[in-house]
Amino acid sequence: MSEATVKKERVLMKGNEALCEGAIIAGCRYYFGYPITPQNEVPAYMSRRLPEIGGVFLQAESELAAINMVWGASCSGKRVMTSSSSPGISLMQEGISYLAGGELPAVIVNMVRGGPGLGNIAPAQSDYFQATRGGGHGDYYTIVLAPSTVQELANIMIDAFDLADIYRTPVVVLGDGVLGQMMEPLVLPEPSTRKIPEKDWIIDGAKGREPRIIKSLRLNPQPALEEHNLKLRAKYEKIMATEVRYEEYMIDDAEIIIVAFGTASRVVRSVVNQLRAENKRVGLFRPITLWPFPYDRLKELSEKTDVKVFFDVEMNLGQMVEDVKLGVNGNKKVLFYGRTAGMIPEEDVLIKKILEVY
Repeated sequence: MSEATVKKERVLMKGNEALCEGAIIAGCRYYFGYPITPQNEVPAYMSRRLPEIGGVFLQAESELAAINMVWGASCSGKRVMTSSSSPGISLMQEGISYLAGGELPAVIVNMVRGGPGLGNIAPAQSDYFQATRGGGHGDYYTIVLAPSTVQELANIMIDAFDLADIYRTPVVVLGDGVLGQMMEPLVLPEPSTRKIPEKDWIIDGAKGREPRIIKSLRLNPQPALEEHNLKLRAKYEKIMATEVRYEEYMIDDAEIIIVAFGTASRVVRSVVNQLRAENKRVGLFRPITLWPFPYDRLKELSEKTDVKVFFDVEMNLGQMVEDVKLGVNGNKKVLFYGRTAGMIPEEDVLIKKILEVY
């Protein structure tokens, strides 16, 4: 049997560890972070694996220090990542804004916990607004990827690093405490074959060339800062036009379309299967990129005569529902069901609510 026909071995891994292997396969060799539950397996795993492959792991003294170390490694052209959970990500927001302003690629993983404040360590999706609206100060966005399985979490890390380099932008991978802690079988992804632009902007010593400066400080409003912001906007518009990702499940003949992402979508998929067994035409629409959000596809679906209503399901008190309404554009009614404080929507309650409007 040739090597090409050998089936790759499946391994059983925890989500937090699978994302680390995905990052390493993607070429990440630098990790800076600070421990916080429920993502502590990430720095623990990277502290062991990176030295084995000639990489650098450093536990910073704080989240603020970690994100600024990410800035330094990115300036030198290295694939670098950090990770944290909710309040830790909040502490990084100034640095993430600096990365966006300096057009520096980096991957930031947020395994969301219940909030606000310190909240608890249970899974939530309450950082949606923070992730999809930039999170820090200034006119900027980050690409936001939302996996729903351990396999997808490993795979999506490859995409995250590629997108960060292609568009010179921070990329956020938005998970939660369930996804990070659960164990599932997966096949480790292959390295990317995507063409990455030459990094002709990095700071690596100016011998034989003109010096380069990477900064986000532009004191003159016009033309310096405004022109830079317009340049960033043009980049964001290109991302919105070319990098939208979503999954559809039982959508073709659906009368009720449930919209959910991440862990909540796993509950919804089970609900769809149960309702389909009762001949109820229900389907799942799962955004994978939370930014850019798949507005256009939702608008198309909302114009179908078969579709009666959209049902948004989240592990928060209603955040993505605003984007769902923007996509549906008033063509159909949009309902919402969510749990907060680290609670996961219950299948039986969701089924009851859907049958009430079917």
